[in-house]
Order: sequence, then structure tokens, then C-alpha cells
Amino acid sequence: MFDLGKVHIGVLGLGYVGLPLAVEFGKKYPTIGLDINEARVQELKEGRDSSLEVDPVELQQVAHLSYTSNLDDLKSCKIYIVTVPTPINEHKQPDLSPLIGASHALGKVLKPGDIAIFESTVYPGATEEVCVPIMEADSGLTFNQDFFVGYSPERINPGDKEHRLPTIKKVTSGSTPEVADFVDELYSTIITAGTHKASSIKVAEAAKVIENTQRDVNIALVNELALIFNRLGIDTLEVLEAAGSKWNFLPFRPGLVGGHCIGVDPYYLTHKAQSIGYQPEIILAGRRLNDGMAAYVVHSIIKLMMKRGIATNSNNVLVLGLTFKENCPDLRNTRVVDIVTEFEDYGARVDVYDPWVEPDEAEQEYGLRPIMELRDGEYDAVILAVAHRQFKEMGAEKIRALCKKNGVLFDVKNLLPVSDVDARL
Repeated sequence: MFDLGKVHIGVLGLGYVGLPLAVEFGKKYPTIGLDINEARVQELKEGRDSSLEVDPVELQQVAHLSYTSNLDDLKSCKIYIVTVPTPINEHKQPDLSPLIGASHALGKVLKPGDIAIFESTVYPGATEEVCVPIMEADSGLTFNQDFFVGYSPERINPGDKEHRLPTIKKVTSGSTPEVADFVDELYSTIITAGTHKASSIKVAEAAKVIENTQRDVNIALVNELALIFNRLGIDTLEVLEAAGSKWNFLPFRPGLVGGHCIGVDPYYLTHKAQSIGYQPEIILAGRRLNDGMAAYVVHSIIKLMMKRGIATNSNNVLVLGLTFKENCPDLRNTRVVDIVTEFEDYGARVDVYDPWVEPDEAEQEYGLRPIMELRDGEYDAVILAVAHRQFKEMGAEKIRALCKKNGVLFDVKNLLPVSDVDARL
């Protein structure tokens, strides 16, 4: 019934997840990438990727890949792969609107025998409880009779040039045993690291959502240890390095927890847990602690400034880095903005500098425009918030030079030697 020789793939969403996926499939199969952002489609047609996930040379050499913003262009496809974002709203509840929109779009193009595969992170059950009914209603087709569904959660790590899509093991699943086998076989043709076929879509959904929940809880533990050690006058990184001399100690580090996954995915799991009558304890406690780290950083810096006689209601502050992680332009759910907001609440004037960020994108997303040049001796406090390689190359002396004579240098990322900064996590 399902034949790899007749595969024609449509990828919905060409962001950090969708584009690398479309590129890999486009090397082997006729593939169409769809994105509702026409500017994104145009840049890809011109061989440019502003996310920096795909090298321009590789992008221009893909044999069977085309791009469109027109849904009708996908009607010839037999396999549809959904890679739209699944964010949270202001109340920290799952925002399924992009996923719902994609499901409605699929309902307009599905044909008998088609398979829709979802890669977006969701809570267990979402694919079959939310997406499938929409596709059935809009297409007039019957699930698992006329069309089928698979789920293979994304594992893209933005900015990571070592762990790429083909070298990361892929979880697969399908709505019937035959579909599960086919989905697994399909991904096996592009994933050199191999696949893991789950017994059901729900298992695959749950596996994805706990990957980042586990990391979130572990980072929360280390963040809490940092709060304790700070009060004890002990350097946290020194403690972690000492403990890390044991072979099975997990090498987590304290810091801000943002991004499209770790700071978001746990809320999908807790939402589902609460809907079935269970109140999560550890997961939500970890989320609260991690969400409060920016305020802790700012309060620590304010105390240092007060000890040095620096006015806290009229100072100049520089934040180095805005992206949610180092060496990539990804601004999604960055918690660096919380540092900016906290300082502004104290009356500070805050500049942000990030060589990886497009100022227009930052202004559109967060209402702040990064500066383009650094000025020595200008700031009462400098916060090293993201460990970009450019900041590492600057070194402590050049970063310290940005401060006024008695200014404070705080290292959130433990990038500089402890002897060269005034404080760090």
C-alpha cells in the first residue's frame, strides 16, 4: 500500500526544524517546502537561510526541493510533514493555533492514501485528539481508512554544527502498524544514526515532551544549588567541577532557561496532567525556579552596585547577548529579555548588544533594538548573558573596559575566569 518509490513530500513550516528536514528529504525525494512567510520563501529560493541552519552551498545543491507559500502547490504530495511551532501563551498554557491552522490546511489537500506526519512538540494525545478530527472534518475523509497519521518528534538543536538531523536518532510512530513501519522506513533513508519505532503515537509524543522536561528539572536543581552556594560564599562552578570528577555526575550548569523547547515543553506536559486530574509538583517547581533566575541575576547586580555607591535608578546597563543560546540567531523565548525588563523596572537605561541578531527582528519580537557598536567606559554594569564566541574572543579585559571605573561585571554563563569578574552564577 505504501511505496517509497512513489514518495512525494510536502513540509509545512520552513523554520529551524522544517528547513533541515526538507533539505534532507529533498536530496532523495521530490519535496516541496511550504511557509506562510513569503519573505522566508523568497530568501530560500535565492539560496539564503537567515536561521543559519543550512549552509548556502548545501541549500543550492539540493536536487529535488522547491519552495512555495501557496497551499495548492502541495496537492500532488502523498506525505505531509508538519513542523510548525507549538509555543505557550501569556498564561503559560499550550498555544496550539499554529498546529490547528496546519491541520485545517492539510484538510484541504488530503487525498485517499495520504499520510500526515507531525513533528511539532505536543502533549500525549494531541495529534489524535486535536489534529485528526480537524483533518477528518475538512477533508471529508475517514481516519485510518482513507488517510493515516504518523508522529516523529523533532530533535533539532539550533546552532549545533556537530549534532545534525541525520546524526540524531529519530523516534517514529504511526496510526496503524503498517503506517508505523512505513514512517520508520521513510525516516531511515535520511537518518544515519538510526530510528526508534515507538508502539504508538502517544508514546512518541510523551517521549519528546519529557526529553526537555528532564533537562529543565535538572537545570532547576543546579540553579537552586547556585542560589544556596552564593549565600554560602562558594563558587558554584568550582563545586560542579569538583563533583564532576565522579564518572556519573551529570554536567548541568546554572543559567537562564529559555528557547523554543526547554522553557516551553514542560508546560505541555503539565497542562495534560492537570486536565486528567493530576497536579504536577516537581515539574512546575522547576519551571518557577528557572523562570525566576533573571530576577535573581538583576537583584544580585543591584546589591553590588549599591555597595559601590552607584545609583540604581539612573544607571546605564549593557547586556551582552540576546539569543536564547550561544552562536545562533534564535530569539525564540529568550529569557535575556527578563534581565532587560527587570533593570528597566529599576529605572536603568539598558543597551543590548548581540552580533548574531538582526535588530529589526529583535525590535519586532521584543520591542527593543540592539546597539550596533560597543563603547568603552560607558556602563555602570555589564552582564555577559550569552556565551557567543565573539565575547569569548573579546576576553575579560576588553569586556571590563566597557564598564565605568567602578562598574560591575557579571558573568551569567561562566565564560570568563572567576578572578576577572565581580560575580557569576
